[in-house]
Amino acid sequence: MPSDFVSLADFSTEQLRGLIQLAHDVKRNPRSYRDACEGQTLAMIFQKPSLRTRVSFQTGIYQLGGMGMYLGPKDIQLHRGETVADTARVLSRYVDGIMARVFAHSDVVDLARYGDVPVINGLSDFNHPCQVLADLQTIDEKLGSLQGKTLAYIGDGNNMAHSLMIGCARVGMGVAIAHPHGYAPDNDVVTRTREFAADHGSPVLITEDPLEAADGAHVVYTDVWASMGQEDEHSERLARFEGFQVNEAMMAKAHPQAIFMHCLPAHRGEEVSADVIDGPQSVVFDQAENRLHAQKAIMIRLMGRRH
Repeated sequence: MPSDFVSLADFSTEQLRGLIQLAHDVKRNPRSYRDACEGQTLAMIFQKPSLRTRVSFQTGIYQLGGMGMYLGPKDIQLHRGETVADTARVLSRYVDGIMARVFAHSDVVDLARYGDVPVINGLSDFNHPCQVLADLQTIDEKLGSLQGKTLAYIGDGNNMAHSLMIGCARVGMGVAIAHPHGYAPDNDVVTRTREFAADHGSPVLITEDPLEAADGAHVVYTDVWASMGQEDEHSERLARFEGFQVNEAMMAKAHPQAIFMHCLPAHRGEEVSADVIDGPQSVVFDQAENRLHAQKAIMIRLMGRRH
């Protein structure tokens, strides 16, 4: 088991499935884990604000018997007053784990490289593994299994697309990514996804046709078209992403029992229509809840004393 949670690519199929099963058990039997991280402190570094990441981690470590310490942009000065390496070394003398929600992925990598305590990637511009672990838990919960299912991601080939590709391929799911021209996922991530998928004989499709991706999919997933830090591109992206909205017509192309997923926050009328995200196929709030349980599973594995 890796000592940090930086990327889903670092974990084997068996390790990921084990984390998902632990997340299921944490959700069913929370009292069994209420002292799993007793006396442990989690430093939570935030360069970007977040509702789900902050509340789920701070609540999660508390429910495991520990405490979370919020370190916002005014509390910690990565790159400005202190190097990432020095920050990692200092925090390792004080706390039992570090969660970081940052812009540059290299910051998470360096925190793990130079720190002596487990580091959890709460989000970087390159990937979002905590979200996708919760997503896989949700798919398993809603569809009964992961093996043989297909996820269609419609939108920007961003950090969410990267982690979904790797996570789905690792656990035996097929994955189809539909992106507008010029917004493709990283080529190295595509290569690794195909390698992982080959171990299970799972299909991988990268296309600029969203209806092709959605065809027969068991899960249809999207994300905002302009992420935090891309606000000045919003108008341009609205035009470039025309035809990529997940709506009833697109859901009709998917499997009849397909579920709709979104990592939130969502912009109704842009990347998803209100009748889909608020409709019967949507599982977005169960998905959001599972951030708590999946992240508790991560902390138990990396920081727990007896599990």
